[in-house]
Amino acid sequence: MILADENIHSFIIRELRNAGFEVISVQELSHGIRDEQVIKWAVEKKYIILTEDKDFGEWVFAHHVNNISVIFLRYSFEEYKHIASGLNAFLSTQILKHPVFITITAKKIRIRQL
Repeated sequence: MILADENIHSFIIRELRNAGFEVISVQELSHGIRDEQVIKWAVEKKYIILTEDKDFGEWVFAHHVNNISVIFLRYSFEEYKHIASGLNAFLSTQILKHPVFITITAKKIRIRQL
């Protein structure tokens, strides 16, 4: 299951849901919560965090938060449809093993096992 941080474009969430992915949106559920609560939910429920927030990289790599997986999206606003398509294709062909940190841009995907 995917936990979409509140900064994820609604188009991306809708496209993932239309493709059959279970996506919980922080924006819809509990707007304004802190990153710590998002991380807590992800750890407790084994959600994959989908975010555009660089702070989650800091939580994983600098603060050594364990047992979470993060998909970090980096793109310009004009690329959001392309990113949605690429993310959908990527998730449709991958079995993600926790924990992992994935960076997705319009041109590449980088996967780091944690």
